[in-house]
Amino acid sequence: MASVQTSSSRPYHLVIFGASGFTGQYVVEEVARTVSEGPGGNLKWAVAGRSKQKLEKVLEQAAGALSKPELRTEVDIIVADVQEPDSLAAMCKQAVIVLSCVGPYRFYGEPVVKACVENGAHCIDISGEPQFLESMQLNYNNQAADKGVYVIGSCGFDSIPADLGVIYTRDQFKGTLTAVESFLNFNAGSEGASIHDGTWQSAVYGFADSQKLQSLRRKFNHKPLPTAGSKLKRRGALFFSNEIQQYSVPFMGSDPSVVKRSQRFLAEEYQSTPVQYGAYVGVGGLGSVIKLIFAGMMFWLLVKFSFGRSLLTKYPEFFSFGAVSKAGPTRKQMEASSFQLALYGEGYTEDQDPSKGKPNAKIRTLVQGPEAGYVATPITMVQSALTILNESPALPQKGGVYSPGAAFAKTTLIDRLNKHGVQFSVV
Repeated sequence: MASVQTSSSRPYHLVIFGASGFTGQYVVEEVARTVSEGPGGNLKWAVAGRSKQKLEKVLEQAAGALSKPELRTEVDIIVADVQEPDSLAAMCKQAVIVLSCVGPYRFYGEPVVKACVENGAHCIDISGEPQFLESMQLNYNNQAADKGVYVIGSCGFDSIPADLGVIYTRDQFKGTLTAVESFLNFNAGSEGASIHDGTWQSAVYGFADSQKLQSLRRKFNHKPLPTAGSKLKRRGALFFSNEIQQYSVPFMGSDPSVVKRSQRFLAEEYQSTPVQYGAYVGVGGLGSVIKLIFAGMMFWLLVKFSFGRSLLTKYPEFFSFGAVSKAGPTRKQMEASSFQLALYGEGYTEDQDPSKGKPNAKIRTLVQGPEAGYVATPITMVQSALTILNESPALPQKGGVYSPGAAFAKTTLIDRLNKHGVQFSVV
């Protein structure tokens, strides 16, 4: 595999690419908080992006927020641009791991993956875009394997809580776990909540291209995963969940896709029993349902046409009823927000044959943490990188393009996250 150690020609453990973006600035702060967790208690890192001035501003901001004035002078700056392949190659040659924070990934992600694979740098991203994630696996898995490079997508809120949550639930279950349903809840404080425009854009273009995802999946020629136990039934498009006592809808993000990829890898590589998975999100009471239906109908109507997509991306606050803003959430909003993912699993006790009869045991686990997009996501991303640096023998034997569950199933990433405020527990 490609080295996880620095050298004179590869001086940085981590390079944060897109460090001056909205999420990137918080990844910078999280790396600065965790330098003592690097190999040998030291982490060598740099920031990268198109504008030296903006990167200097981000370091200045982080120095003030964390009371670490040394960040202004001790963190190196690399100028690199996705439109300039030579600059990306030069950046990747200096990094053990590149933390790619440049979304929407469908527009900016692939040049970074390509440069990492070609130049021997491992790559971690926080994409929640199934089409990007799966196309990277299709197009770069073999080359990454040949180079011994790990490309691990969706290492943010999409989709570490769900993907590792299913693995955690399986590991805590005494017997054979066969199915899990998850229910996601977001909690906003008195300041309210907000989503940054970049996340909204990813959703707009993702839904617009949803048909292409099916044709992409056919190219893998995957055999259907075997089903153990009762087949998990899909819930309706809108239903009242007795589990979380509120109306719920299917979760439209990358979690189901990512979990399925992990379960396929674990079944093929370690002969694990694949866990069926369904993902849902709570939307609240009747008032919230009416608002959601109205906004959803408008979104689906507009997203199908280029003119509609232009309106959605130009006026995100209007079309999201104020949930999205070009400025993103304030620090006060982030400090008061949190998420909770409840996972309900079922399966068979150790003395029961999964091929006979209905499941006879249940388990409930929780993954909970701070604000999802810009507090929990930097934590999960940075801890994923530190896991590669500190636990490389526990990673899959060869390089490739992996989901988080596939890459980190045998590591202590869950323990690391528990220590940093993203907590996994049995209820």
